Amino acid sequence: MAGRGKLIAVIGDEDTCTGFLLGGIGELNKNRKPNFLVVEKDTSITEIEETFKSFLARNDIGIILINQFIAEMIRHAIDAHMQSIPAVLEIPSKEHPYDASKDSILRRAKDEFESVV
Repeated sequence: MAGRGKLIAVIGDEDTCTGFLLGGIGELNKNRKPNFLVVEKDTSITEIEETFKSFLARNDIGIILINQFIAEMIRHAIDAHMQSIPAVLEIPSKEHPYDASKDSILRRAKDEFESVV
């Protein structure tokens, strides 16, 4: 029997999380911890950062999707993540369009590519 693959985790606003949950990404690990965080107006930056770091530490998560406007709140934590897995991808939200100039992971990838060429 083949092993299970890695999960996608989501840190996003209600619309983003709802869309991904309807798409079937919602899971609980053996400790009953979900692979998503719905960020609302009263969600603290500390809670967002702790959730992000907990997703990084989980060996069942392969990709972390985070709304870019939320990523800006914890930019230092995202910039500190240097491993390729889990991959961190910044995505737009309904209210906040994607801005490639703010995406530190994309900038890092461009720098690596340009240094090879």
